[in-house]
Amino acid sequence: MKRTLFSLLMSFAFTSVFAQIPTGYYDGTAGLSGAALKTKLKQIITNGHVDHGYGGLWTGYQTTDRDNISGIPGLENDGTILDIYSENPTGTDPYTYNYSVNQCGSYNAEGSCYNREHIVPQSLFNSASPMVSDINFIRPTDGKVNGMRSNYPFGVVGNATYTSLNGSKLGNSVSPGYSGIVFEPVNAFKGDVARMILYFVTRYESQLSGFETGNILGGSAFPGLQTWELNQLLAWHAADPVSQTEIARNNASYAYQGNRNPYIDHPEYVNQIWGTPVVDTQAPTAPTNLATNNPTANSISLSWTASTDNIGVTGYEIYKDGNLYTTVTSTTATASGLNPSTTYNFYIIAKDAAGNSSTASNTASGTTLAGGQPGGSCGTEDFSGIPASATNYTTRTWTSNNISWTATDARTDQTINGKAITIQNGYLTNTSAAAGGIQSLTVTTQLKFSGSANSLNVEINGTQVGTIPYSSTVGTFTINNINVAGNVTIKITNPVSGNRVAIDDLSWTCYSTLGTTETSKNNTNFSIYPNPVKNNELFVRGENLNKISKAQIFDLSGKLIETIENPFRNSNKINLKGLSKGNYILATDSFSAKFIVD
Repeated sequence: MKRTLFSLLMSFAFTSVFAQIPTGYYDGTAGLSGAALKTKLKQIITNGHVDHGYGGLWTGYQTTDRDNISGIPGLENDGTILDIYSENPTGTDPYTYNYSVNQCGSYNAEGSCYNREHIVPQSLFNSASPMVSDINFIRPTDGKVNGMRSNYPFGVVGNATYTSLNGSKLGNSVSPGYSGIVFEPVNAFKGDVARMILYFVTRYESQLSGFETGNILGGSAFPGLQTWELNQLLAWHAADPVSQTEIARNNASYAYQGNRNPYIDHPEYVNQIWGTPVVDTQAPTAPTNLATNNPTANSISLSWTASTDNIGVTGYEIYKDGNLYTTVTSTTATASGLNPSTTYNFYIIAKDAAGNSSTASNTASGTTLAGGQPGGSCGTEDFSGIPASATNYTTRTWTSNNISWTATDARTDQTINGKAITIQNGYLTNTSAAAGGIQSLTVTTQLKFSGSANSLNVEINGTQVGTIPYSSTVGTFTINNINVAGNVTIKITNPVSGNRVAIDDLSWTCYSTLGTTETSKNNTNFSIYPNPVKNNELFVRGENLNKISKAQIFDLSGKLIETIENPFRNSNKINLKGLSKGNYILATDSFSAKFIVD
């Protein structure tokens, strides 16, 4: 929790509120440690606990969670609800709530209203009493962010799929020992969250075996938490010490409910029970063998050898031309949205859960292919131009790269690699045709909120050409060999009603005739000779050669070797300039053909 008073005043106030712990409240704890201390604290904080019911929380919040009310040291000092999911630790809050007036059970977006957030989800204990109304771990929070947190455990997020206005995040876990979806509050409240969960597993230790775990709780009284979550909470407890505001809230909660959070009164109890967390100061080793491969006109693939760490590597930061591009958890990635015919320099830095950074990997350079070449990039859509962030589902329209798009039953507030369009019982389509045909289509997907993995249907000009899978994990998928020439309309449909699927980084390659032995346009016959080519001279026979404006030579991987403007203006010969032995393709605006250099 952030501090707002000068050190001297803080020291005086800290001593003052500590004096409010009832005399003898923690009698019997001296000399105890481990499970024995935890059980003694359970007895102490169970005695005197008065259950005021779930509805009583609204009344409790009048004194426990008001900014600068009933002795609580203020942050903004304005008497509004103190919400850990919207409080801005370094500046003005994005919105505020007035007690009682803004309470609710439903919401449309952040800033709509506040409700009651069970830091340990009530679904784990079937909303039973007294847990469901225990103010020591139930905080008033923004309804929207509360809903996004859902019943996910708390942990460190790698790639965020949702970020609240104060910086709280939802995404894949990089906390050692767990790779599922987690929610991460801002640093100023991580210790608060840790101590509330530690309170819960102490107060209700004898009932834990009958609760669901939710990837949080353990099945026994001690230690009471799953190992990965315990380690994360111990680290947060150490990094974000007890604050003046926490102490004041603990006193107000005691006045309301009759029991206290012992880990606020005596932070040292945490280490006496669960041990001292290991302070990780060792950085991971540098990633090695970074290489670029599989370039297209707008993307380059990367691969590298994993780093090692004394505790565990949680992710890799990818830098493009010296700037952070993205963070991933695997040892492969694809940099997309690049410019054609451009060289980029990449390096990788490994990170661990403590935030330690490795030294940089080797730098690897990669050059994208030329735009517009057969089989190269034909179109991209990164959804950065979609309408403003909104949570309701309706028809959305926008134009990007001279192509108009429509998404039905769609919302615009979700992200994958930046903005993404999320469709529920609808589809995404370009309403203005894209030129150049289509050979392959690539798209990134993720299932949002709830539901089960399934697939999107992909149609080109009204004919289904394949499916794209989706799940709660971000994935990038390609449909190859579509091979439709001319103008195309792409339509991606979600056939599963209720599933909400985010779509990002859509791209497709132009239709290419490079796979044919020889093709021509306008019923004009062309041929090349000799084949195999001798003496680096390739000859072409056909009508109106001097009208061909451009010739390009590719290898069979699609890499552009050379572009020649007006190749047959003065002769029917192309000088291959020492091209090495192998198989190649000559493509012009009138024909294409394979040839061999001997």
